[in-house]
Amino acid sequence: MATVATLVLGIDGSTSLGGDSEGVTSPTDRARFLSRRRTSDCLIIGGNTARSDRYQKTPAPLVILSRSLPDLISENPLAHWWNLSPADAVARARAQFGDEILIEAGISIITELLNLGAIDQLELSITQASGGENRIEVHELLKHFTAIDKTEVNDTIFYSCSWPITPPK
Repeated sequence: MATVATLVLGIDGSTSLGGDSEGVTSPTDRARFLSRRRTSDCLIIGGNTARSDRYQKTPAPLVILSRSLPDLISENPLAHWWNLSPADAVARARAQFGDEILIEAGISIITELLNLGAIDQLELSITQASGGENRIEVHELLKHFTAIDKTEVNDTIFYSCSWPITPPK
C-alpha cells in the first residue's frame, strides 16, 4: 500500500513553464513518469492541473479534486470529479480503486498531504528548464523525508524520497 506523489521542477524550482508542467519536463522525466503511472490503481489531480495539463487519456481511474465540474470529465471516460479534501480523496480512492495511489497534483495539494503525513513516497524530478512560473524550494519538499536517494540521468536529477517524517499532532 503506497501513496506516491510525483512532481517535476525546472532547475530554478519552477513547477510550470508557459502555463503547464510539460514546459519543465524532459524526455527522461517523461519516460519515468509514464512508467510509474502504469503501476497505479488511481491518479489524483487538482482542478488547476485538470485545466492546464493533458489528461484526456489515462491508464487508471483519474480523480479530479475541484469545487466545480471540470470539462475533462466529458473527455476522459475514467475521470471522476470529487469535491473532497485531498486526505479524504486519498482514503476514498484507496477504498474504491486500490492501494496504489499516485498524486500528480500541483504543489498545494502535495504540500497539504505532506503536512498530514499522507504521502509515503515522493518522486521529484529536476530538469534543466528555467524561467518558468510558480517556483518552490526543493528543500521544503525534501524536509518531509528521512530517506532521500539522488541520481542524475541525462541532465535530469531524480530524488526518490521515502520514510516520511511523522508530523507533530
